[in-house]
Amino acid sequence: MQNRDIVVVAVSTGGLAALEVLLGDLDPGLRASVFVAMHVDGYRSVLPSLLQNRTRWQVQHAEDGQPFAPGVVYIAPPDRHMILQHDATVLTRGPKENFTRPAADPLFRSAAVHYGPRVVGIVLTGRLDDGSAGLKSVHACGGFAIVQDPQDSVAQDMPANAIAAVPTAQVLPLQQIGNAMAKAINTTVAPRAAGSGPSETLRTESRMTETGQSSAAVLERIGRQVGLTCPECGGAIWRVDTGVPVRYRCHTGHAFSSASLNAAQAEQVDDAIWSAARLLRERILLASEEIATGGATADATGRLRASVAQWEAAYQQLRSLAATTDGPLAKTDIA
Repeated sequence: MQNRDIVVVAVSTGGLAALEVLLGDLDPGLRASVFVAMHVDGYRSVLPSLLQNRTRWQVQHAEDGQPFAPGVVYIAPPDRHMILQHDATVLTRGPKENFTRPAADPLFRSAAVHYGPRVVGIVLTGRLDDGSAGLKSVHACGGFAIVQDPQDSVAQDMPANAIAAVPTAQVLPLQQIGNAMAKAINTTVAPRAAGSGPSETLRTESRMTETGQSSAAVLERIGRQVGLTCPECGGAIWRVDTGVPVRYRCHTGHAFSSASLNAAQAEQVDDAIWSAARLLRERILLASEEIATGGATADATGRLRASVAQWEAAYQQLRSLAATTDGPLAKTDIA
């Protein structure tokens, strides 16, 4: 028998305040290590120093190859995925997942593959659904799942999507999660039984993150190609069929859920509409300039006037379309 001693946390919008509550009264004597993936992308992060003033645990950015110890909170540094293997934190600048780096899913997935029942997965406030697939991996490998009550969250998306992915997760208001986490840590669990390890899909995806290597042949084993292209690199996309959440991967390693892919496509459509509107507006201005200065023949001026009317109508249609389509959703959120 062994204790749960690996805690992985996913958080985004409203994350600083949520982490302050989670860690604030946590007993530093708990025999566990805590690993936090918070969406900060490439921005400079002072999260460890901010949290250190609110908790008795030691808080620090993770370092590549650093053995981890109990009583320490490790924060994924900006622009690096943090994964766990061989009782050490490994940092990688591998392909983004859910359009962010660091992302929660690679952290959760690596913890699930390497530590199985010893893992406690926690999903807190945030937008979209990073952490949902990761929490499902933790649960599938025998770990314990906790989710912040969406009604208690600054941003409800991540908790709500995590609950959809793991319906049996313990759902609690933020103030109660620290106690639930401590109780889970102090609960002994049986080691993973022989032959009950991670699925091939989970092992394969974890290996992709660890090595930074992917290929069409590998993706054919765990998914099926669909008629979509990766918004990050333009490569072909495979759907990885693991149920909720629906997920996709490209052959260069980018991974995203249907929710995050939809958000990226919405942003691209929004950009395309406004780009087309700008180009039409410039054609209208150029033609109007030609008409006003008499730089064209009479016949050409007549054709320009007709074109300007058509372009103006199209321009107004594009503006109307931009106002009625879904606007882009933020890819990352800074607390």
